Amino acid sequence: MTTLAPSAPAAPPEPGLTPDEVVARAEALAATLVERQAETERRGYYAEDTHEAFSRAGFYRILVPRRYGGYEFGPETFAKVAMALARGCPSTGWMYLFGAAHALVAGTVFEEEVQAELFAGGEFICPATVAPAGSARPDGEGGWILDGTWGYCSGSPYATHFIGHTLVATGEGQPPAPMLFVAPREKFERLEDWGAQLGLKGSGSHSIRIEGARIPGRHTLGGHLSMMAVTEDTPGRRLHGPEYGGGPLSFMLLELGVLAVGMARGALDAYDLLMRTRTTSFFPIVPRTEDADFQARYGEAAGRIAAAEAAVLHAVQQWQALCGKEPAAFTREEELRLALIGREAVRLAWGAVEGQLFPTAGSSSVRAGERVERVWRDMSTLHSHAGNGVFLASLAPRELAQAHFGPAAG
Repeated sequence: MTTLAPSAPAAPPEPGLTPDEVVARAEALAATLVERQAETERRGYYAEDTHEAFSRAGFYRILVPRRYGGYEFGPETFAKVAMALARGCPSTGWMYLFGAAHALVAGTVFEEEVQAELFAGGEFICPATVAPAGSARPDGEGGWILDGTWGYCSGSPYATHFIGHTLVATGEGQPPAPMLFVAPREKFERLEDWGAQLGLKGSGSHSIRIEGARIPGRHTLGGHLSMMAVTEDTPGRRLHGPEYGGGPLSFMLLELGVLAVGMARGALDAYDLLMRTRTTSFFPIVPRTEDADFQARYGEAAGRIAAAEAAVLHAVQQWQALCGKEPAAFTREEELRLALIGREAVRLAWGAVEGQLFPTAGSSSVRAGERVERVWRDMSTLHSHAGNGVFLASLAPRELAQAHFGPAAG
């Protein structure tokens, strides 16, 4: 590890900006995204002027440490901003979150020398994938030569960096082991291969290709991000404080709950407008706002979404509170417990949309491109995410029980 000489922290563009102000900016910008959803889907990612607006608003610096020109506003502020953007446009919220979220990862797991390099620009937009791909061979100087293609890199259109995994040889007769790496923008190419999916067509989840790029050894870590323990301290905790000492796995999976709540709120907004502007189809013909069945549907959906929001935001607060304790408090069991709260938030939000809003909005309101239809497609696609579908649905509950009852349970 290289220890750098202390340096004066870099000031962010607006030193007086507060968390409440940045959330208010997200809510205001989200309102402008609603009418641009079709355009975003056609392009495959949000527009350049939207990206510039996010930059001016400070969104790409929310989780960047203060010493590197970030605002260091913490996970709860970040969650509220992402939730607001997903409410306006699910694809935009998804692309923003999975591009900007990994400043927290980089600020937690890498040593000081690497962080100074990664955060040199102040803003940090870094898609990350967990499926190992490609290949890595030693370069003879302590680094690696990478080749391969990594899919589903949400946030890649405006990325400054990319975090991926590959497998490396560990010795004769031994299975390969995962290795995490971070690559700057000049080392990779974004492929034009996104947009044919059922939903989240504008989420910028393109593939990234790397061909013969040299990555310094200090920009790699042995192991897989989902398995990295933080019970024995982290570089980020020593450099920046407790909130850069939390578990990466739990926060990654809570993010799915954050997005699901934002999307469901957008569907509820659309249903609210239908309630106010449409009548019932059968006698007595009355405004939907006066019909008991529509009232019940709206109320049931609103209650589920409110419960999902309360659960996921409180889980984020619990995540932050665990960071404030001794490193040993952030156990694997706690990681999995928090991750499963995110799963339940997704379930509640999806139940509101799929069970209450979509079936009763009316056929004209679920035509291609209508807001309720788009949210239904996007939330359906959320369920195909490996974290939500494979890990949280089957592996995490069993692993939580095993962590609770001890090694024999494994």
